[in-house]
Amino acid sequence: MPENGESHLLLNRYQLLEQIGSGGTAEIYRGRDLMLDRHVAIKILREDYSKNPEFESQFRNEARAAGNLSHPNIVTVYDFGNDNGQLFIVMELVPGTNLKSMLRQRGRFTVDECIPLMVQACAGIGFAHRAGLVHCDVKPHNMLVTPDNRLKVTDFGIARAMAGISLGEHTNVIWGSPQYFSPEQAAGESPTPASDVYSLGVVLYEMLTGTLPFTASTVEELSHLHMEAKPIPPSEYIPDLPEALEEIILKVLSKEPSARYRTADQLGRVLMKFGTQHDEAISIPISTPLPEIASAPILAEERTHPSAALEADSSPWDIDVDWATVGLSLLALIAVGGLIPFWMWVYFSYHSPIK
Repeated sequence: MPENGESHLLLNRYQLLEQIGSGGTAEIYRGRDLMLDRHVAIKILREDYSKNPEFESQFRNEARAAGNLSHPNIVTVYDFGNDNGQLFIVMELVPGTNLKSMLRQRGRFTVDECIPLMVQACAGIGFAHRAGLVHCDVKPHNMLVTPDNRLKVTDFGIARAMAGISLGEHTNVIWGSPQYFSPEQAAGESPTPASDVYSLGVVLYEMLTGTLPFTASTVEELSHLHMEAKPIPPSEYIPDLPEALEEIILKVLSKEPSARYRTADQLGRVLMKFGTQHDEAISIPISTPLPEIASAPILAEERTHPSAALEADSSPWDIDVDWATVGLSLLALIAVGGLIPFWMWVYFSYHSPIK
């Protein structure tokens, strides 16, 4: 990449202005779309990925799918392409910083600060789940937070594209980042929406405690911990952590996918209900529109009465009563009881005492 980014163009359209980030798979630039005259973020993948035809094919498929996602809590994908052997993807330029940088600066978040951000993360990822997409690499690095506390999730499908070029055995496939991936991802299995939910649980744990539930020096050790070890209860780090919130976190970090919340939408509703019950003052800033948590936007009455927006089995502390079943049971009992005098009359009619 030329040192003078301002003079470098991709496909004679996207001008590179300055590098704003770098990771293990790509470098990120602030750029300008000369055709539409707008600033964009341009992620250029590293050379070893760009020169792999198998990866390029998978990357195009994933980028195309991500480009179809339009949601206020998802970074919009505008375009992707290949310029002289350089694979790149063009995205919405989001002001602010990523959640991991905020964690490094602050150490941890309070409950009131954490819940609104996590609800937004669940909204974006839940929208993708409804579209049939699994993120595969949910982590705070991929969550961008704007100055007005809008959270946007980015990098949908990149981890899946990377895993798709693995030439090793099934158990050697790496899906996502080891600190945040689920037990099934650690075992090399294909991730599901419940896998993203587990990763959201790791992020939630880290935001509240300031530490990860599992740490190790190698990927193998981390994989074993995710698959076998129980996390330290977060209340041991934060003694005043609400018990209900700890129950949610430990449920989300269950080893079995079936023991977690099934989708990010469901987790988002549980967190929203907890936030309302924990403190009526907790809310997403009024300058930020409330995200979608289900197939329709959250209505005002759902924020006031979150149980209307929560599935019956979503909350670890709610006990739902099926009043219809109770009513039918009572009617059956009354009906059977009303027949007793009739059967007594029949019995004595045929078995009258001999006088």
